[in-house]
Amino acid sequence: MLIEIKDMYKTYTLGETTVNALGGVSLHVDYGEFVAIMGHSGSGKSTMLNILGALDTPTSGSYKLDGREVSTMSRNELARFRNQKLGFVFQNFNLLPRTSAVEQVELPAFYGGCKLSARARRARAIELLTMVGLGKRLYHTPAQLSGGQQQRVAIARALMNDPPVILADEPTGNLDTKSSIEIVTFLQELNAKGITIVMVTHEDDIASYAKRRIVMKDGKVDREDDPRLGEKAV
Repeated sequence: MLIEIKDMYKTYTLGETTVNALGGVSLHVDYGEFVAIMGHSGSGKSTMLNILGALDTPTSGSYKLDGREVSTMSRNELARFRNQKLGFVFQNFNLLPRTSAVEQVELPAFYGGCKLSARARRARAIELLTMVGLGKRLYHTPAQLSGGQQQRVAIARALMNDPPVILADEPTGNLDTKSSIEIVTFLQELNAKGITIVMVTHEDDIASYAKRRIVMKDGKVDREDDPRLGEKAV
């Protein structure tokens, strides 16, 4: 089992107000799955993704990724673990405005203390951009790329350190229909190569590309189902 969450709670205190973002969530993701996490605003899906991405820590409960307990790691341990095990794709792309596509893709290796030489980093970045169909856009900045192309750069960047898991937070949220289908289809292709995908989305048609759908409500898992079969799994 790649991801295992057990009895997880997350509570925020805002002044005199206490917000229970997660209320005893348990779930798992196996190696090679493509899972969509859905839910309305306030359902807890974004909090769950932040915890899965080691960007936040639970108030209580267990989170194991690839056999290691993540919830008790120190900040430095989390940073190293996040860089080695996780790739991130965001709704807003999170690209540096004046940086070329190839340099954007190199960044995770550079900041992660990767032992690759500068030449090897560049070769790896070019390989990934070519794989996502941007071999002729290596030195374009974000302003010179369409939204769909920018998201492809983000996917290539997420793959730079060869992580076992890609976490995608509303990856089609800022794209038109054609580009959205291209991006989610590409995520499917990555999954077919063995990469585990966990995607947050509020769109049913996008979630239908996943192998399994987890629907959250009021900080808990409301149901799980297989959108291809239309049957509840639990």
